[in-house]
Amino acid sequence: QVQMVESGGGLVQAGGSLRLSCAASGRTFMWYAMGWFRRAPGKEREFVAAITWSGGTTYYADSVKGRFTISRDNAKNTVYLQMNSPKPEDTAIYYCAAAIYRSDVSRPTSYAYWGQGTQVTVSS
Repeated sequence: QVQMVESGGGLVQAGGSLRLSCAASGRTFMWYAMGWFRRAPGKEREFVAAITWSGGTTYYADSVKGRFTISRDNAKNTVYLQMNSPKPEDTAIYYCAAAIYRSDVSRPTSYAYWGQGTQVTVSS
């Protein structure tokens, strides 16, 4: 059974920093990539960042490029999202997800497994 558990969310001031973690259990060696998505109040879920499990290739949404960094620790089956200089518009529930097959990592439909989400609130 696959489980993904996010942690590290909370309240942060604009311009500060926050690191999200996602611990995965299960057959991770079969995964193609892991990604972070977010959903702000009244908005649809949107892609934030992704990283391939084996090669470590990273992908970012334009809105977070240069501010957020995704990384992984294969030994711990954990993916991280380092959020630097967050803005109030980054306030959302952040979800991690795992894609099994090689696919467009920016599309939610590419992901088979999802965590429950962690709230991030950025104050101005």
